[in-house]
Amino acid sequence: MEWANENNILPLSHFAQKRATDPISCQDGVWNVYKYKHVKAIFGDHEHFSSQAEGDPGHDEPIEFSILRRDPPKHRQLRTLVSQAFTPRAIEALIPRIEALSHELFDRAEGKGAMEAVSDFAGPLPIIVIADMLGIPVQDRDRFKEWSDALVGNDYERYVWCQKEMAAYFAAIAEERRREPQDDLISRLVQAKADGDPLQPLELIGFCILLLVAGNETTTNLLSSALLCFDSRKDVWYEIRQDRSLLAPAIEEVLRYCSPVQMMVRRVKQTTELDGFIFQEGQIVNLWIGSANHDEDIFEQPESFNIRRSPNPHLAFGHGIHFCLGAQLARLEATIALNALLDRFPDFHRDRSQMLERIDSWLVFGVKRQAIQLK
Repeated sequence: MEWANENNILPLSHFAQKRATDPISCQDGVWNVYKYKHVKAIFGDHEHFSSQAEGDPGHDEPIEFSILRRDPPKHRQLRTLVSQAFTPRAIEALIPRIEALSHELFDRAEGKGAMEAVSDFAGPLPIIVIADMLGIPVQDRDRFKEWSDALVGNDYERYVWCQKEMAAYFAAIAEERRREPQDDLISRLVQAKADGDPLQPLELIGFCILLLVAGNETTTNLLSSALLCFDSRKDVWYEIRQDRSLLAPAIEEVLRYCSPVQMMVRRVKQTTELDGFIFQEGQIVNLWIGSANHDEDIFEQPESFNIRRSPNPHLAFGHGIHFCLGAQLARLEATIALNALLDRFPDFHRDRSQMLERIDSWLVFGVKRQAIQLK
């Protein structure tokens, strides 16, 4: 699609070249892995490849204590505990709120006949949903977005700074909930136990940070990327307008094509071999999901946006024991929000006078701004 080449915003040609000529490479002790079979294999091998990026994480980075960065058996304990917030029943209960929020955001845009898709729609929706789940005051939502952007960005100083701020913030909220429990997720986490043991303070804070970022960034970028894709392929958008059952596979194709999470990191836990390459203990491995989801060995004509692609075994939500807990929620939010767009503004189109600019992150893909005309 033409927008992917705008400012080389989505480096598909770079990924294709790497898969063809340099699918596994190492420089200065850091590996980069680009092919689907290798990315999936490493995701599934927690015996040799650790999710804990540092052997002994420091207290300045509480996200290292979240389930995202833990290996078994601690990972199993934490995942069992926090997965209670993401049961099908719990997610289904959010449907009325997500529907109301979608229409509320569109109501604000309707009078103007236009919206900035990221700040007016794709950004606020998941932030509000996550804030509601956690039990966070409305006035703190703007801080959430600032923290979230810093945590996935390329500026390491901001990455550490935002975690210090979030740690202090969530520690204070947790203490309030211990004294006066409410009907929210933080109250339940404060009282919960994993194998008989309560969550340690850094584990609780780490989970809150992870939920904030994963629940926000993935869905925000999924929604804004969906608008880019559907605007570029009006024939596809017309098909979905005529047959809403095509929306679900279309969302899966957006997840594959744009991969909201472009890369994940693993640390070599013990020296091992993969396809003739020797990975030494302590080395870092970058798993390029964005490349794996365009692998010609798995996906026929991967550069084609095909909403009828079947099967579509993309790795957008990871694989194995770390498969994204919030995948069902992200899909639900996207489905409800895009159905609302179909109902309200089926003739939307992107203002191409505004140049697209990618957010400053290697980890995730999304655009900073996207001007949309609604009429």
